[in-house]
Amino acid sequence: MPDLLLELFSEEIPARMQGKAADDLRRMVTDKLVAEGLVYEGAKAFATPRRLALTVHGIPARQPDLKTERRGPKIGAPDAAVQGFLKATGLKSLEEAKIQRDPKGDFYIGLIEKPGRDAIDVLAEILPVIIRTFPWPKSMRWGARSGKPGSLNWVRPLHAITATFGLETEEPDVVKFSVDGIEAGQTTYGHRFLAPAAISVRRFEDYEAKLLDAKVVLDAERRKDAILTDAKQLAFAQGFELVEDQNLLDEVAGLVEWPVVLMGSFEPEFLATPAEVIRATIRNNQKCFVVRDPKTGKLANKFILVANIDATDGGKTIIAGNERVIRARLSDAKFFYETDLKTKLEDRLPKFEQIVFHEKLGTQAERIKRIERLAADIAPLVGADVAKATRAAHLAKADLLTEVVGEFPEVQGLMGKYYALAQGEDASVAAACEEHYKPQGPADRVPTDPVSVAVALADKIDTLIGFWAIDEKPTGSKDPYALRRAALGMIRILVSNNISLRLWNVFSIATTIYRNSGNAAVIAGIDAWIGRGRIEGESVDDTLTRVVEGLGASGLQEFFADRLKVQLREQGARHDLVDAVFALGGQDDLLMIVRRVEALGKFLDSDDGKNLLAGTKRASNILSIEEKKDKRSFDGAPDAALYSLDEEKALAKAIGEVKAEASAAVAKEDFAAAMSAMAKLRPPVDAFFDKVRVNDDDDAKVRENRLKLLNEIRSATRAVADFSKIQD
Repeated sequence: MPDLLLELFSEEIPARMQGKAADDLRRMVTDKLVAEGLVYEGAKAFATPRRLALTVHGIPARQPDLKTERRGPKIGAPDAAVQGFLKATGLKSLEEAKIQRDPKGDFYIGLIEKPGRDAIDVLAEILPVIIRTFPWPKSMRWGARSGKPGSLNWVRPLHAITATFGLETEEPDVVKFSVDGIEAGQTTYGHRFLAPAAISVRRFEDYEAKLLDAKVVLDAERRKDAILTDAKQLAFAQGFELVEDQNLLDEVAGLVEWPVVLMGSFEPEFLATPAEVIRATIRNNQKCFVVRDPKTGKLANKFILVANIDATDGGKTIIAGNERVIRARLSDAKFFYETDLKTKLEDRLPKFEQIVFHEKLGTQAERIKRIERLAADIAPLVGADVAKATRAAHLAKADLLTEVVGEFPEVQGLMGKYYALAQGEDASVAAACEEHYKPQGPADRVPTDPVSVAVALADKIDTLIGFWAIDEKPTGSKDPYALRRAALGMIRILVSNNISLRLWNVFSIATTIYRNSGNAAVIAGIDAWIGRGRIEGESVDDTLTRVVEGLGASGLQEFFADRLKVQLREQGARHDLVDAVFALGGQDDLLMIVRRVEALGKFLDSDDGKNLLAGTKRASNILSIEEKKDKRSFDGAPDAALYSLDEEKALAKAIGEVKAEASAAVAKEDFAAAMSAMAKLRPPVDAFFDKVRVNDDDDAKVRENRLKLLNEIRSATRAVADFSKIQD
């Protein structure tokens, strides 16, 4: 079957737009093909700085013929209705229509036959529409036509369109159409400087090969591989090691069509500036990679650049130009860094009084004070020194006002650590200045120093409580204040560091701090959770109790539960086990929930666990049926005097022992021991169902007593989880 080759050749497309544009082109063309009945075999899109390209292979040469029936008016309908029917169906007279018998009357049926069109004609119709409606984030008009209504908008001036269609064994045809005066043809162009002449192409294989000869590597992944391989080899040859940067690699691959890797250098004195600042300077300003000395792990005074041309002088002029710019930028960065060192972090804090964090949550200075108080309260709970945690919270945001962070926002926190160490702060305090933002994503590291943990938790809790109180919650895919990230960050911190923390108690402390700050908007939100205004003379304990209840009413508990479920499922935990643990309610110690899920999973992988689950499910099913039949529950303790069989007595005894043992183990947070206790139920449960008839038709009291015993099985297992939520 025929293949399509489409290329849209333009001025340079911004690198950040290329990947999505290629995906959009593939999606838009293939969706239209399918909608037109042209089901293809495969498609692949490409992007370089000056072109979007698409190949679609295995397209039928012609649309299938379509036959549809259209129901018309009743026999004897007014002539106007009949004429409208004939016109819509293309029938010459009613004699060409069929008659359909119906209880409501007989109707005319028109058979409409629509012959399929040649695929090349369909393409000539749909491709101009796709080009004109292409979803660029930003587009422009240009040239003499730009002032006319309906002129083409494109990301950059569009110069040529290549569109061919045909069988692999035959000369393809040009898909004939034009867009804004640009006629589709089979002419493209190679590298702007190395091979600028026009190139005539036929199909994709021919197109890709000729572009390569014309110094254009069409596939972005191939360009990335070439850049990475050459950069590593060049660094190794000079005794260095490339500092890899995937985001930079993606961007650079979108800036060149013929990547040529070169190495430049800068003065060694710039290495006195922090390595992260050097890297940010070179990366942001010149899109270059840095290298390090593998022996010391420190940056070397070299950088790697990617040119888009094979220079006749071996790249000397290109290297010199980049060195000149980088030298100037590093000089600026060094000046910013040395200037910042002259002012202590705490001396910058008064400026925060004029900086609004959020219009309803107050200034950044007010937020820092809240985080200080909260970090001091959290510190003893996570094993941190209170004074150090308070000091770290006091200084943690100060680097936001420094020159370096103003120039390179991505090094916020990190520069706070450097400046804190430079002014003689404790190492834990300095580390917390950097780590209180962490983790910022699933791949980011988790702080482990107790001081960092205390400040990181305080920062995230203050954010969650504040935005929750003013009703700025995440909705669907929108989360402008990164509250999901804050919650997941807290979960990772607590679980990774094995910290057992009653979450709602900590939230209550944060809520009280907000209340005492006098923030009217937050207080109003909290009062809405609680359901009534603040009561004068109420004790602190009573206030905290109501606040905890209010947090449940606000949905914050459910929000955290959902985030933990997501985290556990991503780590491979079964969703039904997570649900079984959460179904117990009152779960606010995230570490204990995780441990309980892990222990439950191991238990259910054993024979004892599988059989006990089956027995518990059987008990629950019988109870559900009988409770529905009798319209009552079978709560309450069974009457031991009504036990007539040894299996009943053995089960009742085992339940009593297991309940006590499992509850004691859970209280000690030893969930493995709790599961071991549960395993002891398996033999008496198996024996009970093997020998005992639950629904005793002769004695209603015995039947009720046995159903209560089944309820005791269900109650005993709920010491560790709700087994009814677990799938077989």
